[in-house]
Amino acid sequence: MTGFRLLKIDHPHVSSIIEKWSMERLQAPPRPETGLLDGMMTTEAALMYDAVYMVAIASHRASQLTVSSLQCHRHKPWRLGPRFMNLIKEARWDGLTGRITFNKTDGLRKDFDLDIISLKEEGTEKAAGEVSIHLYKVWKKIGIWNSNSGLNMTDGYKDRSSNITDSLANRTLIVTTILEEPYVMYRKSDKPLYGNDRFEGYCLDLLKELSNILGFIYDVKLVPDGKYGAQNDKGEWNGMVKELIDHRADLAVAPLTITYVREKVIDFSKPFMTLGISILYRKPNGTNPGVFSFLNPLSPDIWMYVLLACLGVSCVLFVIARFTPYEWYNPHPCNPDSDVVENNFTLLNSFWFGVGALMQQGSELMPKALSTRIVGGIWWFFTLIIISSYTANLAAFLTVERMESPIDSADDLAKQTKIEYGAVRDGSTMTFFKKSKISTYEKMWAFMSSRQQTALVKNSDEGIQRVLTTDYALLMESTSIEYVTQRNCNLTQIGGLIDSKGYGVGTPIGSPYRDKITIAILQLQEEGKLHMMKEKWWRGNGCPEEDSKEASALGVENIGGIFIVLAAGLVLSVFVAIGEFIYKSRKNNDIEQCLSFNAIMEELGISLKNQKKLKKKSRTKGKSSFTSILTCHQRRTQRKETVA
Repeated sequence: MTGFRLLKIDHPHVSSIIEKWSMERLQAPPRPETGLLDGMMTTEAALMYDAVYMVAIASHRASQLTVSSLQCHRHKPWRLGPRFMNLIKEARWDGLTGRITFNKTDGLRKDFDLDIISLKEEGTEKAAGEVSIHLYKVWKKIGIWNSNSGLNMTDGYKDRSSNITDSLANRTLIVTTILEEPYVMYRKSDKPLYGNDRFEGYCLDLLKELSNILGFIYDVKLVPDGKYGAQNDKGEWNGMVKELIDHRADLAVAPLTITYVREKVIDFSKPFMTLGISILYRKPNGTNPGVFSFLNPLSPDIWMYVLLACLGVSCVLFVIARFTPYEWYNPHPCNPDSDVVENNFTLLNSFWFGVGALMQQGSELMPKALSTRIVGGIWWFFTLIIISSYTANLAAFLTVERMESPIDSADDLAKQTKIEYGAVRDGSTMTFFKKSKISTYEKMWAFMSSRQQTALVKNSDEGIQRVLTTDYALLMESTSIEYVTQRNCNLTQIGGLIDSKGYGVGTPIGSPYRDKITIAILQLQEEGKLHMMKEKWWRGNGCPEEDSKEASALGVENIGGIFIVLAAGLVLSVFVAIGEFIYKSRKNNDIEQCLSFNAIMEELGISLKNQKKLKKKSRTKGKSSFTSILTCHQRRTQRKETVA
């Protein structure tokens, strides 16, 4: 910690004034307004002393000035005031705050010195067999700043600052930490382990590297209450933060997040790892494409709109074809004087034209008029875009196994209550939501605080087990999620990062170790050792990559629905053909009253035996069948005549 000091405490005149003031108030308790605190004069008191003395010097020199009586209710300025101010500006004196001179133009102080001071630790005591260190903090002068010459650091400071490891060499530091994979874990061994050998992990490797650079010895101790550190409603802290506040530990090396509220009570080094809050959730089960997955490239709404568009275009084409005279033609070209004209675009033909264009097959109907061609061209362009979009998405929907998750972000969590979610109790993640002023996060904290017994978990392991066994989402640091998902393929990270923060090494507030730890961390970062340590502890066996289905054969489960549609179309066409056959048979034979099931079956048999091209011949060969039909007709005619 470095500062500036205006008061010259090593000057004999200052010492005598302090001694004189101290003697005068021996009978009174020390108070801030007296200008002395713990035997030291305050800067405000020294400046006040110098100011009064300068006014006294100017008054002594202005003894020849006459002063008239003043009245409080009048605001007329003193006519000799400017002259008195000039006397003050011309005064010179070596006061408690150094040489006092003023600029005659603006009256500001000039040519003064500021002592550069730094808070240092001093005092060591060696006991037999071991080194025992007792430190006390003092302010040491390390340089001078002058308004004219600028900064001038002392040689002693330069010598002391040339090696930053001197103050930490061979010191034993108490390090508080917490069990959290992969940062700090118990080492697996068949033999009993003691001391620091009991632990392993990223933070232990970090401590080892810092120790190699700075030369200190460390003793790792787990935090008694197993908490990171949070502040309760009474302002009391717990966890590792409390260990540092109470000076029961010198360092906190753990996944301890640098936050605003913690920075007010402890100090942090520069972050050795950056991260953010994200969501840990159970990986959704993949759903194979269904037999009707060929419909998935377009939503049901789009399919309905396409069908309605086809019907609408058919109706418009039918109406326009009726209005325009260029779609009507003479069915008998050999008779140009015929009064009969026809139009190919009936309602059914118009619909067939639209379906043919949609299926990219076309039809024998071609519009002749400009108006109908405009309708056809616009419809062809529409079908081009629809078919192209459908084809582009079809492969993905037929081959990719769909992962449908009920949540995709923190907003999805906040909007529902079916999936319970929470964080580690008294951790930085919980504090983030508790202090946040963003509406979404305030809503999430209201949900968590209303269910503290179930939403908040004791530690990360408990939260991970809840995610695996129940419908629960855990809000935690992204680095921890990355570690967990590398080792459990049933878990995944949902969404991106909610915030951005870092892990730092905690120290008691005002500790001289912080800057040294920061420089060492920056050195490790530049050498790439922080990245190598993370790769060492985060890399797991990895989850097997999903098989690529881009070149795999499609099975019935992928496109079986097309066969169902084909079969349904064939069955429908058979029934329609039967209906057409019966209708045409009744019309051609004009025997509505006499047509029997046997007659229909005989007609069907002739059609099946002789096929379409022989159907006219069959009329003579199939005389017996039609004779029965004619006989039936004659009998009915005779019966009608008899009745008449």
